[in-house]
Amino acid sequence: MKKIINYTLKTVLPIILGVLILYVVYKDFKFSQLWSELKEMNLFWFALSTAFGIMSHVIRGWRWKLSLAPLGYNPSSAVCVNSVYVAYAANLVLPRVGEVSRCVILEKHEHVPFAHALGTLVMERMLDTAMVLLITFVAVVLQWQVFSAFINDTGVEVSGIVIALLSVLAIGVLSFFFIRKLSIWKKIKSFITRFMEGVLSVTKMKDGWLFLLETIGIWFCYFMQFYLCFFCFDFSSDLSVAAALLLFVGGSIAVVVPTTNGAGPWHYVIISIMVLYGISETDAGVFALIVHGTQTLLVAVLGIYGIVSLRFRGVNQRKIKA
Repeated sequence: MKKIINYTLKTVLPIILGVLILYVVYKDFKFSQLWSELKEMNLFWFALSTAFGIMSHVIRGWRWKLSLAPLGYNPSSAVCVNSVYVAYAANLVLPRVGEVSRCVILEKHEHVPFAHALGTLVMERMLDTAMVLLITFVAVVLQWQVFSAFINDTGVEVSGIVIALLSVLAIGVLSFFFIRKLSIWKKIKSFITRFMEGVLSVTKMKDGWLFLLETIGIWFCYFMQFYLCFFCFDFSSDLSVAAALLLFVGGSIAVVVPTTNGAGPWHYVIISIMVLYGISETDAGVFALIVHGTQTLLVAVLGIYGIVSLRFRGVNQRKIKA
């Protein structure tokens, strides 16, 4: 019963939080505008944006395969890519569970130890975080006036962010020392050893340049998926690349909040920044709803495709063994 309650809370609370934020953001929204803009969307740019979205997942799968090579594993590219599809879809149901599902899939289909797989994912996330910080720095420098206006309008203080980060770090350190006193520390230590081997796999990589290139490719595709959506609507087609970069950064940071695919916080940030560029609040609300909705739908469809593809692969492997 306790597990059921915990699972329900983890599943339901992010949805409730997202719905509440969406309600606050859209309580005065004119939804009649949404349908008219949907009918006039430029589908060419939308299709091109979708292609970049799919490609970002594919490259992420390829990069994962590359990071596993120094550990002596050579998983199927198809399994790696499909596991990424499934992972992002899983995050729609339960935020942050996607990384675990990727490792489970790889262990089941390619017999890669969970700890090794998880270690490589953490290493990936560290590099992705570095990319976000780099992109954020560039965006803030290029659009400092708009960024400072956004900070002032929303009441976000740098000191508050620093305090939050230090608090998380302190909690992590205290948790570590607490776990060391537990009787299962030896098992945890063994897991951590494999885990760290996965994290450090990048230092043993022969094709490090390719790994870096794929990392850049992933974030380029992410950005293009978002940027090309500007050309789907007349009201946003004149926004500059620098403006898109700041909006992209804001949205990337907003999805850290544990709601379904960042629903709510993402909309709030995108609308707030677009208004600073002279876009009406209604048009900005339309943009946020359509872009987030279609991208979430794409994640769900790719997840279903990944599940079906992996299921067929499992069936075919059992037939071959039989």
